[in-house]
Amino acid sequence: MAEKRSSFSGKLGFVLATAGSAVGLGNIWRFPYLAAKYGGGIFLLVYLILAVTFGFALMCAEIAIGRKTGVSAIGAYKKLDKRFSFIGILAAIVPMIILPYYSVIGGWIIKYLSVFVTGNMANAATDGYFESFIAQPTEPIGWFMLFMGLTALIVLFGVEKGIEKVSKIMMPVLVVLTVFIAVYSMCMPGAFEGVLYYITPDFSKFSATTVLSAMGQLF
Repeated sequence: MAEKRSSFSGKLGFVLATAGSAVGLGNIWRFPYLAAKYGGGIFLLVYLILAVTFGFALMCAEIAIGRKTGVSAIGAYKKLDKRFSFIGILAAIVPMIILPYYSVIGGWIIKYLSVFVTGNMANAATDGYFESFIAQPTEPIGWFMLFMGLTALIVLFGVEKGIEKVSKIMMPVLVVLTVFIAVYSMCMPGAFEGVLYYITPDFSKFSATTVLSAMGQLF
């Protein structure tokens, strides 16, 4: 008898989990920096072109392979053709490399969330607070381990009871926070000029580096 694998209970959970994996810290934190560095609108235009071509095609291909094989990334590519096994291995290695990087930043976020909850945000906003925090020998490691532990716990519960359930909570929260940040940003001095720069292409800054940076942001 085949072992019953954990899966999403419905389309909503799948869509939210997929969106959560795509809209990560890179798109919220790093994307605005890259857009400002590489010509505003031209970077956005290149990113959108890559997203609706390569990005969409690869996403559909990965979903199709997953649905057809019903196994992990390593097993899926091996099942399709043993010559492509290395692609599955790379697909498994990349998240392992990215996880420590995300966990460090995730630990910082939990740290600042705890500061906000305890009502000490005034201190956290002072100059040198962050530098003082990361210079400590043990506290940043503690927050890092906490984030890693929470991540492991979610994965341990499986797709439906872990990833899907958390995504149904966190993604709406992310949308609300994003709207709040957008409204707050538009109320700041120079916001309109910033939006104009963001949507106006500066073709003088277009280069191969622009394409590579947009492609890196895409994946």
